[in-house]
Amino acid sequence: MSTTKIASDTGTTQKPPTSFFGLNIPFLDHLGVVPEFAEGGKSRISVELKPEYTNSFDVAHGGLVMTLLDFAMAAAARSITKHPLGMITIDMTTSFLRPSVGKLVVEGTLLKAGKTVHYCEAVVINEAGEMTAKSSGTFTPRK
Repeated sequence: MSTTKIASDTGTTQKPPTSFFGLNIPFLDHLGVVPEFAEGGKSRISVELKPEYTNSFDVAHGGLVMTLLDFAMAAAARSITKHPLGMITIDMTTSFLRPSVGKLVVEGTLLKAGKTVHYCEAVVINEAGEMTAKSSGTFTPRK
């Protein structure tokens, strides 16, 4: 498979989609999320905060932070089950502890894998090594 494709009508080169641990997730690709690992019930992703991802306070928009936490938890759950279709979020609770700025690293952890429901948590860490947000959630394999 080619590593680039040419859009014939514009003549521009586009990079191929990023593999998010075997899944194509265009929204995460658009955000520039870097998948680092997902194995053994743990996951890590990162993203460089861009101005267009900030709110009126010039820090990461809460929607971006929640997107990252959601995916990190789902990836941690999927790393154990190896479910090829991904995970569906049942519920998610998020606490914002301090503003998120700079490069953000998000680490997800599977707390308990059930038959149909998986319990997870995730944290966002800033460049200074401080936790800026944390989340817990439940997930089920997509059917």
